[in-house]
Amino acid sequence: MIQEAVPLVECVPNVSEGRRPDVIEALASAISDSGVHLLDRSSDPSHNRTVYTFVGEAEALQRAVLQLFASAIAHIDLRYHDGVHPRIGVVDVVPFVPLDGATMSDCIALARSTAALVAGQYKVPVYLYEEAATRPGRRNLADIRRGGFEALASRIQLDEWRPDFGTAEPHPTAGVSAIGARPVLVAYNVNLATDRVEVAQRIARTIRASSGGFDGVKAMGVLIDHRGVAQVSMNLTDYRRTSMATVFDAVARQAAAEGVEVLESEIVGLLPADALPENPIVRLKLRHADADRVLEERLDRALGSK
Repeated sequence: MIQEAVPLVECVPNVSEGRRPDVIEALASAISDSGVHLLDRSSDPSHNRTVYTFVGEAEALQRAVLQLFASAIAHIDLRYHDGVHPRIGVVDVVPFVPLDGATMSDCIALARSTAALVAGQYKVPVYLYEEAATRPGRRNLADIRRGGFEALASRIQLDEWRPDFGTAEPHPTAGVSAIGARPVLVAYNVNLATDRVEVAQRIARTIRASSGGFDGVKAMGVLIDHRGVAQVSMNLTDYRRTSMATVFDAVARQAAAEGVEVLESEIVGLLPADALPENPIVRLKLRHADADRVLEERLDRALGSK
């Protein structure tokens, strides 16, 4: 008898901790102990954020997310958190992404059931976003995050910003969370050979879709202070329409107009193999270590070791 493949879903939580190795490891252990395959973790101290990538069946994924929340609440107090990346919670965002055999509908259902459990068990209010959103104004994560954790206490009281699950009051130390369903995206940063953050900010405004730039590009300019470099930090939500090479060239061209060179580019988390151009280390000035951040390869290694 041929056994049917179990639908496989990817989960990519972003957690508001990128500086304490012991906490980052504790959160990774909470995930791994749930029966999922932890494929990657990417941390940055200036963003003060860690992105975990893991895959599994729906039940195991939900268990992993709940254990991640328990560990994050125990180890992180958002009142004392700072970083260049916008954030609203200790577990800031939890996207579910359909992979082999899974559908977007599967991920929407998983996001909504997980959100209900998070709000019920941990008293962390949850907003549903992207494909799981129940209101059009909440599809875009940037709209939910506007004002950050500090603005939540008043903003959450507004009728249009009451959470989908939980009370209209942030958790005192954990804030709120955004849980949703979305297609695969590419988290991609280009680092500039300057500490002039205003250069990165101008470039980000030019290339992002919301300012009339490239389709499917979200971008912001930040200072990576532990390295002394300005960074154009991006999410490519449709890398087939707007490729990594396209945005790299645009960033490099505009940086050159300001007398600045591109230092290197980097990947956060994992990305599909077809998102990378040929010879990305040369074509994109990609860090050598990041050439290994291919989802299919990590997945093959993980499932092959099962």
